Amino acid sequence: MKKPLIGALGTVLLAGTALVTATPASAVTVNLAGTVALSNCSGSLIRMPGSVDTDPGLILTNGHCLETGMPSAGQVITDKASTRSFTLLSGSGSSLGTVRANRVLYSTMTDTDVTIYRLSTTYASIKKTYGISPLTMSTTHPVAGSAIKVPSGYWKTIYSCNVDGFAYQLKEGGWTFKDSVRYTSGCNIIGGTSGSPVVDVNSGQVVAVNNTMNEDGQTCTLNNPCEVDQNGAVTIHPNIGYAQETYTIPNCFAPGNVLDLTRAGCVLPRP
Repeated sequence: MKKPLIGALGTVLLAGTALVTATPASAVTVNLAGTVALSNCSGSLIRMPGSVDTDPGLILTNGHCLETGMPSAGQVITDKASTRSFTLLSGSGSSLGTVRANRVLYSTMTDTDVTIYRLSTTYASIKKTYGISPLTMSTTHPVAGSAIKVPSGYWKTIYSCNVDGFAYQLKEGGWTFKDSVRYTSGCNIIGGTSGSPVVDVNSGQVVAVNNTMNEDGQTCTLNNPCEVDQNGAVTIHPNIGYAQETYTIPNCFAPGNVLDLTRAGCVLPRP
């Protein structure tokens, strides 16, 4: 994991286009609207399927993009004060203004790599001020072979690729991620794309969050994740990137965008 421009810790990610076919007629337009730029990563303004306009907005990014540093293996952070700011982007990538968090609702690098911030403003207020609506979180598992796009708010660039498959376990340094999305090769996504939403081209919904790649062909080291299958066999895919699925996250949110890790179907790690 390699954050942009600031040295050893962070994420450079790779998505791929090797299996891209003709865009389906039903495909939606994916642009940069609703993506955000962090100081060191990318992210997106998101809503749960049950969120309403009067709910406080949510920002999705990686656990390793947390402003206080990367969570250690086994660590889960919930309900912490935050004043982090995010630059909200238009569809073309122009900066519309700044939105600010008041809480870190959830952050971990255990099983997944995710941070979710709660904003001090509602979706309705953001829509009125900036004309931007949030991206919707999918509640279904991503599908192998499906076309996806990775819009990076940090670089104001959109990368197109496909889901190559899934890693049963993905080990990187001291961290282990489960059921990770593996990209096809060729997108050349770079540092700063960490935390970008992975958007399914057919539904227009967020199915994963961009997080790591094997940079140097090493095995299970920082910046060089390895795959471990159900039998313990280890494989590496040099210059191939990964994302962490997000379809189970909506199960952990009650009405009002309230995090509740005890809800039925919520499998996010608990503190």
